[in-house]
Amino acid sequence: MTTTTADARDTSPAPSNGPDRPRPPRRRTRAADRGLNRAFRYLATSAGTIILIALAAVAGFLLWQAWPALTSSGSEIASKVSFFQGQGSLASYLGPLIFGTLLSAAVALAVATPLAIGIALFTSHYAPRRLASALGWVIDLLAAIPSVVYGLWGALVLAPAIQPVWQWVSNVLGWIPLFKGPAADPARVLMTVSLVLAVMILPIITAVSREVFLQTPKLHEEAALALGATRWEMIRTAVLPFGRSGVVSAAMLGLGRALGETMAVVMILSPGLTYSFALLLAGKQQTIAANIALNYPEANSLGMSTLMATGLALFVITMVVNMASRWVVGRRKEFSGAN
Repeated sequence: MTTTTADARDTSPAPSNGPDRPRPPRRRTRAADRGLNRAFRYLATSAGTIILIALAAVAGFLLWQAWPALTSSGSEIASKVSFFQGQGSLASYLGPLIFGTLLSAAVALAVATPLAIGIALFTSHYAPRRLASALGWVIDLLAAIPSVVYGLWGALVLAPAIQPVWQWVSNVLGWIPLFKGPAADPARVLMTVSLVLAVMILPIITAVSREVFLQTPKLHEEAALALGATRWEMIRTAVLPFGRSGVVSAAMLGLGRALGETMAVVMILSPGLTYSFALLLAGKQQTIAANIALNYPEANSLGMSTLMATGLALFVITMVVNMASRWVVGRRKEFSGAN
């Protein structure tokens, strides 16, 4: 019996993707970038570009306005600028201002950060819900108060009331250079300014820290409690390591405001251009922002350029602080929950 070719069938097995033959990767199909998708992408890209352009424009403007002072000699500036008297060069004029700015901001940050962390932990892990909500609302309300109001409060209320306290601190801790006495009366000193700045930056640090602490994974907290940890031990081992980078970011945000604060410092501080760590003596320090506000109305063209040079220095300091904070946060990103 013969079979024809048409009746023959191919019984060979079809190729299959078994364990020995890997399946070829699929090509990812990209959604069409059109319509609202394209518009949103362009809008987001433009927003990010505008920020960089604005930052570069501010830096360029400050450098352009400060260039006459940067290229002039100290004697030429002293002969034409009234508030530059007694300074040998622009660097010698900038040095005490930078020192006073950094010192006041550092003291304010040292006072505000522990208090802000304590308030954030209390509202996030200890206080009842209603009390935590009310306390958080009150803390956030402090951020809405204008700096002029803080300055008036510091000059008219805080400075006279706190002078006996500063005198007592000077008598007890006067052997420390920071608290060298006798304390000025009225207390229009850098320590009073730093306390006001601490109150001003407290809402920023507290709000950010509170939100970071609330993001701690519940499994981490419950695991610590299940192992027999107390509430404080749970916070120390689970909450604080998780929120460390967030607290650093919050502190740097507060530091940025403290560095650039103007009106509160102008209304409280008795200024001076010296390198002094004495926080309780008047006429020793001055900040860059307050110095610009005080000398701006009577400044001529070269004086305006000199003030712009100090503003450029403050801009550079702020940039360095932000870069340092980003570096610190980047080192601790494994605790931030972003991964």
